[in-house]
Amino acid sequence: MNRGFGFKQKIIRFMQGRYGVDQLSSFMIWCAVMLALIGMFVQSPIFTILCWVLIIFGYVRILSKNTTRRYTENQKFLDKTFGIRNAFAKVKYRVKYGKQTPEAYYIYKCKKCGQRIRIPKGKGKILITCPKCKYQFKKNSK
Repeated sequence: MNRGFGFKQKIIRFMQGRYGVDQLSSFMIWCAVMLALIGMFVQSPIFTILCWVLIIFGYVRILSKNTTRRYTENQKFLDKTFGIRNAFAKVKYRVKYGKQTPEAYYIYKCKKCGQRIRIPKGKGKILITCPKCKYQFKKNSK
């Protein structure tokens, strides 16, 4: 027999109207975990205090009902960290596709929307359709 709501439904009901997890709050929680690990070796109360402040502020953001303000804060965080995140994304791309990528593929940008499109080499003259905006253009993949 199903008596009332389960735990999952109670959590879902509790979180309705709240902001939830975003990149900034996730970053704060991970920084708190890192500070806790460093604090285990460095035995300084500063690490413990910073760890608790980050955890509390991160969860206050997650549970906040002021979604417009939290969204604005997250956008500012994303704007300020764009360069660092972009550098890590490039490294991740290189790790995922390895050293063969420059030799095996051409990377073209869509002239209309700027989307990067990976085309295999050795296919001759081909018609490329942008997956994002559906713009078509011809390129030579030699």
